[in-house]
Amino acid sequence: MKKWLNGLVMLSLASVLVLAGCGGSKGQNTAGTTETKTGDQGTTTETKTEPPATTAQDTLIFGRGGDSAALDPAIVTDGESLKIGHQIFDSLLEYKEGTTEVEPALAESWEVSADGLKYTFKLRQGVKFHDGTDFNADAVVFNFNRWSDPKSPYKFEGDSFDYYDSMFGPDGARVIKEVKAVDANTVEFTLNQPQAPFLQNIAMTCFGIASPKAIQDKKENFKNEPVGTGPFVFKEWKRNDSITLEKNPNYWKQGLPKLNKVIVRSIPDNSARFNALQNGEIDVMEDLNPDDLKTLEGNSALQKITRPPFNVAYLGFNLKKKPFDNVKVRQALNYAVNKQGIIDAFFGGQATPAVNPMPPSLWGYNDSVKDYEYDLDKAKSLLAEAGYPNGFEITFYAMPVSRPYMPDGKKVAEAIQADFEKIGVKVKIESPDWATYLDDTKVGDKDDIYMLGWTGDNGDPDNFLYALLDKDSIPGNNRSFYVNEDLHKILIEAQKENDQNKRSDLYKQAQEIIKQDAPWIPLVHTTPLLAAKANLKGYVPSPTGSESYANIYFE
Repeated sequence: MKKWLNGLVMLSLASVLVLAGCGGSKGQNTAGTTETKTGDQGTTTETKTEPPATTAQDTLIFGRGGDSAALDPAIVTDGESLKIGHQIFDSLLEYKEGTTEVEPALAESWEVSADGLKYTFKLRQGVKFHDGTDFNADAVVFNFNRWSDPKSPYKFEGDSFDYYDSMFGPDGARVIKEVKAVDANTVEFTLNQPQAPFLQNIAMTCFGIASPKAIQDKKENFKNEPVGTGPFVFKEWKRNDSITLEKNPNYWKQGLPKLNKVIVRSIPDNSARFNALQNGEIDVMEDLNPDDLKTLEGNSALQKITRPPFNVAYLGFNLKKKPFDNVKVRQALNYAVNKQGIIDAFFGGQATPAVNPMPPSLWGYNDSVKDYEYDLDKAKSLLAEAGYPNGFEITFYAMPVSRPYMPDGKKVAEAIQADFEKIGVKVKIESPDWATYLDDTKVGDKDDIYMLGWTGDNGDPDNFLYALLDKDSIPGNNRSFYVNEDLHKILIEAQKENDQNKRSDLYKQAQEIIKQDAPWIPLVHTTPLLAAKANLKGYVPSPTGSESYANIYFE
């Protein structure tokens, strides 16, 4: 009996040593107490193990379809770049979570003069850039001067501030006349003309305030190593693979961010990205294939997240090239695309046909404009009238990455290719990598037609119509190189008008002009789908397609 007791003691001690040597798994703390008892059978030692205390996951792995083009939000227009910028930078104003309603951010308050030409912002005090330097009025002035001055020493080779030009007018037609520091915590904007969406505009991620010292020190490399005041600090960029961000311990929003680290992974194939989510390799993903929705909804370990529909996918014509300088050719191809067939085949009920360049959910939408019907005979007739009875050959740039408005650009391009061939238009599809794609379509030397889309940035029609189709947005977001002077006058008048009803009427007129000129084929408006682990909380998707990860946490 004594031998058996000794063996029990030795076994118990060995168990304690094994537990001590192995430790707990990640997310668990193993605690225990040792108790010695003396009785008729001798002295024994027992170890009582407490239930493990779990620790919530503190790293988010986010799966997306493509890599960023650059990490300086001022020089990019693509959503993949801006969603990273949203984590690293703050703007003077921001949008209330899940909406496009403006609220304070780096600016605590503001005043607007009676004539609408002067905006005075009181800045938040005590805010630091990630490099430890102070955020203040001088930093704001530095950033806006950098964006507005085409000769700025901080506009580096290859840089262009397309968003600034499209929101505040190109050089020679600037909306902003002057930005000056009144004192360390006050900055004053003087405008050349009133701009109704001014506050909506400066809340955009592309106008995030960067560290002047970092730009001066890093120069061209700032686009690879960004420094802002945002909730997360940039740590590493592995091209076409991942971007790593870490918690900003000095963030001005107390208690945020709730995560310690964010890793944003690029997984181009939608199905592969969904598999990675199901296998636990990532925690949340964008651009779920509509075909995978049933699988998602049948998995209790996962959840569906729906982004408010606020976008347009379109096929754009390059008006710099023949035959697209001919409006009848552009109209003919509008008649040749079976939008509903594309939606049925590739969007799984998560899209509606697009008629105008802006979504129906946005004020100022013109619902009296009628779409071009799918009519191949009408398309052939217009081509003949334009002098192309036998069609022609073109190069079609098809998107190489999935986007919220386009889950599979290549497949949609192939469907359009088949439609066009029915009217004698032969199409060669090309899909260079995303950064090259954006560069090429901006220059317009290689593509005849191209596929792109737009998710609204700020809740104003100006952000769709002026930003994408006005002559002031060339070069930049107007990749069709479309110019209509009557349209330009209407859009500028709408910017100056503060009465929203009058602005709405102007934007409705603009949509009629655009429909007649047909610089695009508006394709679809989508309801973007995201998927995530069921225990992910605090994720509020923005209609703009870019939201902060600061409030996200895991149960």
